[in-house]
Amino acid sequence: MTGADARGRNTRRSRPAANKAQGGKRLAAVTNPPSVDATRRTEILQTANSVFATSGLRSSLQQIADAAGILAGSLYHHFESKEAILVELIRLYHADLDRIGDVALARVDDADPRPVAEQLTALGRAIARCAVEHRAALQMSFFEGPSNDPELRELTTLAPSKIQAAMLQTLRAGRWSGEIRSDVDLPTLADRLCQSMLHVGLDVIRHNAASDDVAALKCRIALHGLAATAPLDADLDRSHAFTAAQEIIDSWVDTEDDTDLKAAHLRAVARAEFGRRGYEMTTIRDIASAAGLGTGTVYRIIGSKDELLMSIMLEFGHKVGGGWAAIVRTDSTTVEKLDALSWLNINALDQFPDEFRIQLAWLRQSPPDSANPAWSFATRIRQMKALLSEGLRADDIRVDSPTADMLSRCIIGEQWIPENILQEIGTRNALILARDTTLRGITIRTK
Repeated sequence: MTGADARGRNTRRSRPAANKAQGGKRLAAVTNPPSVDATRRTEILQTANSVFATSGLRSSLQQIADAAGILAGSLYHHFESKEAILVELIRLYHADLDRIGDVALARVDDADPRPVAEQLTALGRAIARCAVEHRAALQMSFFEGPSNDPELRELTTLAPSKIQAAMLQTLRAGRWSGEIRSDVDLPTLADRLCQSMLHVGLDVIRHNAASDDVAALKCRIALHGLAATAPLDADLDRSHAFTAAQEIIDSWVDTEDDTDLKAAHLRAVARAEFGRRGYEMTTIRDIASAAGLGTGTVYRIIGSKDELLMSIMLEFGHKVGGGWAAIVRTDSTTVEKLDALSWLNINALDQFPDEFRIQLAWLRQSPPDSANPAWSFATRIRQMKALLSEGLRADDIRVDSPTADMLSRCIIGEQWIPENILQEIGTRNALILARDTTLRGITIRTK
């Protein structure tokens, strides 16, 4: 992921435009029986989904009402609060994911005759379509609940267990049929693939492409790998690119200026609060409370919230961005450079999990007003396009991709191992998983 953990963006639109943008007829599938009220309720949910997905979870009920073309008072007739809308959106999201999982499990139980690659791609496309349709709920799944509402907080941490079970059973069927390698851990792989498909719902990963096309490309990469010849771990470990990556990682020592202990404490608290709640949902009051200080004191020490974010993220951006540049400059092959970038990203997530989660706010179609000091996605896209083009010319990689832009975005996303998986299996095993799902492929190669 940029890469990331799913265990996940313009506000004023007419109703038809908002509904068209979501293409979300299924949002009505689990609401009340057809009636004027039920129809309006569904329209409000579809509009809220679009507003939250494009403008962030701090969007107000007034913004939703304006986008829906109704008065705020009319909106309160259907939902008593913004939290009630958010709860309904995430319920619908999980209901759709469960439906997808149930359908896929039934097909596996009925001995689906299709090759496992077709089954996995069909399931991946269904998950990706759901993620795109429920983008607001997808965003909520990256952080703790955007309020103190206990039901909302519980729903945001709910794992998509049915699609994971369906993915796992499909992989098992593939192993039984001799299509899936015997040396990959299937439960971890199922979690990885499900999260990869859910990340199609992130606008910067999908961009202007159809979700089915992006999901199919991600599945091809995972199934067959990018490398023209499957690389061995020992060879990748000895590459110049990997050595450069390790030297960069080893240089990541604590450079926090501790001459001002109160400012350093505030930055540490803010890092944790931004990472836990999300940058937009965290206020200076939240940070002050967590730090045991008054809000006036916080403002005097670090200034505005934007200034605090900048002070936290600049160092992270220099470390990761500088690492990218150093790896790309080596004389290694494209496959070796891609592997080294994965190792860099895995260690960045391991050492700086809060900073990584803070970045998620910039993965919407309409990012926050504050400039992202840590990650120039456009720069990364250019670098990745050039790297992949070099690999294709040298016959180092093989891939059937509709566009270079789509391929670059997918690879950048796939290089971020989900945080829960990293915590469970550790950095070295996370690297092996990345090699299997991006370079070697999980199917048994015939040549």
